[in-house]
Amino acid sequence: MQKLLLGIDRISTVVGQAASWLIVGLTLMISYEVFSRYALGTPHAWVFDASNMLYGALFMLGGAYTLAKRGHVRGDILYGFLAPRAQATIDLVLYLVFFFPGVIALAWAGIDFFEVSLAQNEHSSIAADGPPIYPFKAVIPIAGALLLLQGVAEVARCVMCVSTGHWPRREDDVEEVDVDKLKQMVGQDAAHGVAPAAVPKVEERAQ
Repeated sequence: MQKLLLGIDRISTVVGQAASWLIVGLTLMISYEVFSRYALGTPHAWVFDASNMLYGALFMLGGAYTLAKRGHVRGDILYGFLAPRAQATIDLVLYLVFFFPGVIALAWAGIDFFEVSLAQNEHSSIAADGPPIYPFKAVIPIAGALLLLQGVAEVARCVMCVSTGHWPRREDDVEEVDVDKLKQMVGQDAAHGVAPAAVPKVEERAQ
């Protein structure tokens, strides 16, 4: 089971990291448009819609990756002080009551949006040479499916944690640095006249 969960994490990670390259394309496109508009005097109306679609695709395709890394915003003032079993119970209820209904609705509606857009060969109406919209709408059900897959993995982890009392291991990736602990370590090193060495990884507070 653990290998399967880590495999799902890996899928979400690969897709999220691949989608991050859209930032490069978005940056280059906006930079070119600024140069073209103000230096050459030839603005392009289609850039507005194209940039929105690139950003939207980046946002949606990064959802499963963020969920896999427990990076979504959450109110953890009290949650962080609970035992892992209590945390898993709360997460399990929230996934079943809120997460799955919303994401299933997103994926289901996205399929219809894409099919209608493709059938109409929908293009942006902001300009005569507006970019096609149906490739962007195809991202909606894909992102929804990836979120559902990662959500299943998270529910499995909740069940395992409720059973064993501790969170199962996750795939290693970029980890958030606890700023308070970092300052404390640097302050302690300075007080002892020791140059700070490489900062060790800080374990996730919820695990």
